[in-house]
Amino acid sequence: MQWTDRIGRRLKPRDLHVFLAVAEHGNMAKAAQWLAISRPVVSKTIADLEDILGVRLLDRTSQGVEPTLYGRALLKRTLAVFDELKQSVREIEYLSDPTAGEVRIGCNEVMSAGLVSVAVDRLLRRHPQWVFRLQLANATAHLELLRSRACEIVVGRPELPQPPPDVETEELYYEKLLVVVGPQSKWSSRRKVTLADLVDEPWIQARLEIEPGGPTFEAFKALGLKLPRVSVFSESLNLRYSLLDTERYITMIPQSALRLGHKRAQLRVLPIDIPRWRQATAVSTLKDRTLSPMARAFIDGIRQAANSLGADR
Repeated sequence: MQWTDRIGRRLKPRDLHVFLAVAEHGNMAKAAQWLAISRPVVSKTIADLEDILGVRLLDRTSQGVEPTLYGRALLKRTLAVFDELKQSVREIEYLSDPTAGEVRIGCNEVMSAGLVSVAVDRLLRRHPQWVFRLQLANATAHLELLRSRACEIVVGRPELPQPPPDVETEELYYEKLLVVVGPQSKWSSRRKVTLADLVDEPWIQARLEIEPGGPTFEAFKALGLKLPRVSVFSESLNLRYSLLDTERYITMIPQSALRLGHKRAQLRVLPIDIPRWRQATAVSTLKDRTLSPMARAFIDGIRQAANSLGADR
């Protein structure tokens, strides 16, 4: 009775749209400009919402507004409501014209260069009118991409050992890193090279690779060696390729990027065995969120690409 009489008949999608715009812009005047309505209309809409719900949704400050505890709760569900509406429209469009569609994916640079690019290319060959929107981000930003509905899917290696309760994660494979140098490196023609030989060379490493639990840390630890001298900390695959051309550096590149990505004949893989990542590369989605048909097709494509790695699973 309370929902029907007090809230259900009075709460309108348009009011939630106004509230969402105000929360995102942090300012009623900016929200009004973006919505192409007057500032008083925005203010009255928010006041009416607060009256309907019986709580204050926004704190007013000299800099603008920000959601209260109640406002954040409403904002979270409002995002979900409008996301489901958008997804339903996309599904209707797909049913009426299966040749068209859009998929929004979050991944890091390494995934985009290998696993994701393979899946995207295979789907575009079958559905040339589909559109893929990739947002590059590291693992710490992946949860926000899902929760904000900026992406339907993220592909990568989660930093948390267990997925949060609102995230569905499917493990694909455990990534192996290969020790790589440029073609003119003094190490490129060596038939026998050990990690002990490379300790004092200039390395390029990502932060997580060399921290406890990372493959670099574990490989050197297993041999009782000190960690290598890291000259450049970066997750960028392109930066690694560029610096390898200078002939001075040593780095590790994921096997999936070398096997599935663009072939770079000039690189030399050294005969050194490195432990696999302990945390699996995975595809993650938000629980209880309806995925578009295109997103489901992309996940199938990611599984197929992962399966092509064979023994790397």
